[in-house]
Amino acid sequence: MDLSALGTETRNDRTAELDRMPVAELLDVMNAEDQSVALAVRAALPQIGAAVELIADSLRQDGRLIYLGAGTSGRIGLLDAVECPPTFGTSPDQVIALLAGGPNAFVVAVEGAEDDPQGGVTELEGVKLTARDTVVGLAASGRTPYVVGGLDYARSVGASTVSVACNADAVISRHADVAIEVVTGPEVLTGSTRLKGGSAQKMVCNMLSTAAMVRIGKAYRNLMVDVRPSNDKLVERARQMVAEAANTDLETATRALEITGGHAKTAIVMLLASCGHDEAKARLERSGGDVRTAVTPG
Repeated sequence: MDLSALGTETRNDRTAELDRMPVAELLDVMNAEDQSVALAVRAALPQIGAAVELIADSLRQDGRLIYLGAGTSGRIGLLDAVECPPTFGTSPDQVIALLAGGPNAFVVAVEGAEDDPQGGVTELEGVKLTARDTVVGLAASGRTPYVVGGLDYARSVGASTVSVACNADAVISRHADVAIEVVTGPEVLTGSTRLKGGSAQKMVCNMLSTAAMVRIGKAYRNLMVDVRPSNDKLVERARQMVAEAANTDLETATRALEITGGHAKTAIVMLLASCGHDEAKARLERSGGDVRTAVTPG
């Protein structure tokens, strides 16, 4: 597909005089354009939902969520991946991101890496991709060869595949089990898909990881009960969360966390089920880590 034919590459009539706009007007038009992103994401919710189910199934089977992308798209996948361990208590290898050009490409652009379809294959081979995993290919243009090659390899080994693009009828959509197309249209600055395209991909990744983690029991009500209290802020958040979840005071919540070694889920089950540490752990094991099930009688 000719690059100039892509919606993300066409000129935006509303910003034709961008270089002559006063700052206030420039920011106003950027803000107005950004508001359209959430609506574009909303139109893709059915496909995002289908992708969430694939990811949740992978995680239940001890599989992984693997983001694959180049440039801004790859960096967005990496941002989402690195936030999962502290937020959801996942192991660092449960949600990972592969970036064209390697890890250093996060801070320094590696020109040409995205044009190599074998690059995506090599990266996935390097992490020993299996049929239990779900690979999410991110490409604002929807045509990045690195992503296409990776998705094709993932399908060949039986892994679930998801594509995320910001154009309709994207090339990568034809290489995935679930195709998510968030049609963001022309950018404020022509072709700069780090703007609306980047925002759309970040929103989709937020949904994919958060909803999948909730589906596998990483939340109780709307509390991040698998948070890893690795700094002062998160320690305080864990105390507040346990107190709220168990409808108790901070002193009681703190004592429960001390008994469980800072494991908020176990502390909550102890308090809600009025049981000891060992029983709380056993309940969580039987429930697959789901707090609501663990504290339900019977």
